[in-house]
Amino acid sequence: MTLVTLETSLLSRIRAIASLHRHHCCRYHARHVPEPQGAEISQLLTAYAAHPPQPITLSSLVAFGQPLTPKSLLHSVSYVLSEIPRRLARRARALEMLPFIVGTNPYMAKTLKAYRDSFQFLATYPRVTSLDENARFTAELIQLVESHRNDIPTMAKGFQECAKYMSPAQISNFLDGAIRNRISVRLIAEQHIALSQALEDRPKSGSTSHYGIVDMACSPAAMIKMCGEFVSELCEATLGAAPTIVIDGHQDTTFAYVPVHLEYILTEILKNAFRATVEHHYKQFGNTSTRTLPPITVTISPPPSPFSPFLSLRVRDQGGGVSPSNMARIFSYAFTTAGHSNSDDDVGGGGPYAAQHVGGSAAIGEDTGGGEGNLFGEITGKGLQVGLGTIAGLGYGLPMSRLYARYFGGSLDLFSLDGWGSDVFVKLRSVDQAGNAEI
Repeated sequence: MTLVTLETSLLSRIRAIASLHRHHCCRYHARHVPEPQGAEISQLLTAYAAHPPQPITLSSLVAFGQPLTPKSLLHSVSYVLSEIPRRLARRARALEMLPFIVGTNPYMAKTLKAYRDSFQFLATYPRVTSLDENARFTAELIQLVESHRNDIPTMAKGFQECAKYMSPAQISNFLDGAIRNRISVRLIAEQHIALSQALEDRPKSGSTSHYGIVDMACSPAAMIKMCGEFVSELCEATLGAAPTIVIDGHQDTTFAYVPVHLEYILTEILKNAFRATVEHHYKQFGNTSTRTLPPITVTISPPPSPFSPFLSLRVRDQGGGVSPSNMARIFSYAFTTAGHSNSDDDVGGGGPYAAQHVGGSAAIGEDTGGGEGNLFGEITGKGLQVGLGTIAGLGYGLPMSRLYARYFGGSLDLFSLDGWGSDVFVKLRSVDQAGNAEI
């Protein structure tokens, strides 16, 4: 029996079970479908995982909304239902391939169950053939996306408890794959959600530069201001002071990009720069100093030509920089000494930028020890306390930001002038020129 035949046979049996339950559901399909036989789900998952994901180029994904019609929306939902289960199946298999003692950790088991449940839900979902059916499916897809919000921190907690059974390199490679998979699945799912909402709202809205989640006229200056206001409030609430932001260069530049990706990258970089600036200033002049904090300068450089479709940003701070001994580890998930809340205690410990990795609840997380072992306490420690919480507690730092920048062929690099400050250079490929970028 071929894989395709096996897949079809299993789907028929499992859908029959699921349809009995859906028949009795209320308006939206309930997601807690009775569990079919474990062996059948396992075989179905194996069949899906055996097929590599079908790459879709960014231009093809955007084309579902150019123009946006009921027919193109149904093509989009068909792709979602065929492709996301493949990617979930492969991540589930990756989790199953972890060392036994790691895979049986409760946090890893919880993540695996979430992948299996979502795979089962999507792989057995009936074919969507109308806009009404798509509306019901989209409502459930929103819930599914939301249900996976904490997958990476949950896995991180599992790795924290099992760190001695895997090397830092193995853990980093696994997290890289998990985060790339997360980016692709969310991109596909959120593009369909955005297109569905756009078609529903179209009579109420005028012309727009958005094609789903892609903004063809994304303004870096506007995004810098928005992220800067948020980080400034966060820094003020957490550290008691915040530097200003100076935007220079080509402030009127726009380019085609995914705003939510740019927002994440900018927020993480600015959090790093704000925190480094304030803590370095306190270290030099004391917490009661009335000296003005040096500003964070963000320079915008538009794509120089159609043949070089990269918009460049430079974020410059005077936060003391990174010591040469720590530069090689600055993008490592396993690099942090930021669990020490005493800013005077970072001699040889990386300084403020030691917190710029996946996770950081720097300065407030549990101290599980220095060096690489402290990574997971950073990710899973208290991300928010009261009010706006802590400047280093909302995200996964530079490694994840670099993955986002690289996703469409861009880059993110940090250069340090030890004792003075750091420059972060971000190159982002305009997505209308990244049509061949595979998702």
